[in-house]
Amino acid sequence: MVMLLTLRRSMIAACAAIGVALSGCQTAPQMADPVASSLVRGDAAALGFDQAKLDDIRTALNADVMSGRIPGAYLLIARHGQVAFAHGVGVQGPGQIAPMGEETIFRIFSMTKPVVAVTAITLVEEGKLGLDDPVSKYLPEFADVKVLQPDGSTRRAEKPMLVRHLMSHTAGLIYGFIQPNTPLGKMYAAAGEGAPDMSPREFSRLIAGLPLAAEPGTAWNYSRATDILGALVEVVSGKPLDIAVKERVTGPLGMTDTDFLQPESKATRFAQPKRPDPLYFDYTVPVKFLQGGGGLSSTVEDYLRFAEMLRNGGEYRGVRIIRKETLDRMRTPETNADIRGRGLFFPAMGRLANSMEFGLGLSLVTDDTKQRPGSGTFSWNGIAGTEFWVDPKNDIVMVFMIQDRQLLGEYQRKSRAWIYDALVKP
Repeated sequence: MVMLLTLRRSMIAACAAIGVALSGCQTAPQMADPVASSLVRGDAAALGFDQAKLDDIRTALNADVMSGRIPGAYLLIARHGQVAFAHGVGVQGPGQIAPMGEETIFRIFSMTKPVVAVTAITLVEEGKLGLDDPVSKYLPEFADVKVLQPDGSTRRAEKPMLVRHLMSHTAGLIYGFIQPNTPLGKMYAAAGEGAPDMSPREFSRLIAGLPLAAEPGTAWNYSRATDILGALVEVVSGKPLDIAVKERVTGPLGMTDTDFLQPESKATRFAQPKRPDPLYFDYTVPVKFLQGGGGLSSTVEDYLRFAEMLRNGGEYRGVRIIRKETLDRMRTPETNADIRGRGLFFPAMGRLANSMEFGLGLSLVTDDTKQRPGSGTFSWNGIAGTEFWVDPKNDIVMVFMIQDRQLLGEYQRKSRAWIYDALVKP
């Protein structure tokens, strides 16, 4: 496996060096070393962590594997750019012998969203895309959108859908499959939401033909908006989404195991759920629909590169992806209490209400008196149990990966308690 990984990375570096524009080769002028691991080990105590409490995390994860709760998991905690804790436990799936490790490939689903958002932001920096531009400037199918009314009728939207609405889930779109019993959810299902045989642009046209759940900019609804953003990236960049992402983000960062389609040679490296689930499709089989909102697979080692780039103000090991000022804009709230209250599935509800906002592709902690991560923490997760966050206040990065959608919420709570209990020098 290591030999194949090294060969893959050497091939990509060679393609970059000679400027060959081939699928799978990135040609950006700068590229982080894809062979050098992103896991720079540090001394946990020197980084401010209680080693005994970190050992308790290892014990707890091992116990979950031994009890059969999970086949395996991987938790990574870094601070000040050094890894304080990196522990893979168990195996990659039921009946497997391959251990869960930093090179295990996970279906990261919605952790694709921040990657695609950053890809779009690079186009903003180049002046090719404007955050306040109407989406219809690039995708004309959204020029005359309708808003669904309570009585089932529709009316023309009073406000245009803007690019920043797509990036902040305030565009009026939804995920039909997570609210299947609503009238609009049924419309999404009937239209063929998520069918793999559509291109991103074909999918964009399909969604544009359905009514909105709310006036653009007025309600937060977790949605297909980043899938539409992916179609927009294709139009503005003039390249397929996977190539645009590779050339602008994952390639320069050396994320060689992060892609929408993986080669058959990597099939044995995929983590698998403990029970059959149609959600976990085969990423080695080509599909036409490259989902900007959930189509990537990745490794803990790869995603740490992305998270560290964000922690470091848009730069990773001398390779700048976006400017710090641009990242600050991404971390500026696009929501407020009224917008959050009008929609569905905002990540902070109940006791956490009013402790979070949402920016451009990232959730934002705004009140750490109600939850453990420091104010300013930005993050997102994937339905299969993957999550990352960056806490600038305490200079912490966390990446956690399993493949079990039923346990996502549980491990979100556990990881926060584990990490901040172990942090003795905030």
